[in-house]
Amino acid sequence: MVINSATFIKSSANNEQCPKESVPEYAFIGRSNVGKSSLINMILGRKDLAKTSGTPGKTQLINHFLINENWYVVDLPGYGYAKVSKKDRKGFQKLITDYLNERRTLVTVFLLIDARLEPQKIDLEFMDWLGQNQVPFTIVFTKIDKCSSNELSKNMARYKKKLLLTWAELPTVFKTSASSRIGQAEMLNYIEALNESISRP
Repeated sequence: MVINSATFIKSSANNEQCPKESVPEYAFIGRSNVGKSSLINMILGRKDLAKTSGTPGKTQLINHFLINENWYVVDLPGYGYAKVSKKDRKGFQKLITDYLNERRTLVTVFLLIDARLEPQKIDLEFMDWLGQNQVPFTIVFTKIDKCSSNELSKNMARYKKKLLLTWAELPTVFKTSASSRIGQAEMLNYIEALNESISRP
């Protein structure tokens, strides 16, 4: 897939404010320091479409970007280590769960996982929540350039072992690096295939 256009449409403070449901949506979410904005920019071939920051947790709204005039990238607030109050954190949680539960045009959630780390409880719990609520998701390991291939293989195997304790089969998995542009073509091809399957009569 070639990205011909990528346009920021709006930021929404709740699900009701989101753009009218009209085209397929692909949401990106992960812990607050997982490199979500950098990955979105890399995949779309744009330097600063999604705003990056040295401070984790800067995304605090639902951000919609219209791609090639026919599908959305949705940048969701991160979860985990953001330096926000408990009240704000609850608000973000409701914002996220309302969107994921109610958005009918959501095709899949790209759940970002830091490849350098062993399975994190907060990530595993979020995967369980997605499964329990029948929200389709795809696992995306980020920052694979910052760990050895042996370390990456071990951490991926650990996640697989954890997930197979409760899952009959594993979701699709991608390995990515925003700085090295690893995984860009694979993820775009995946989205293109999903879009084509949706458009077929």
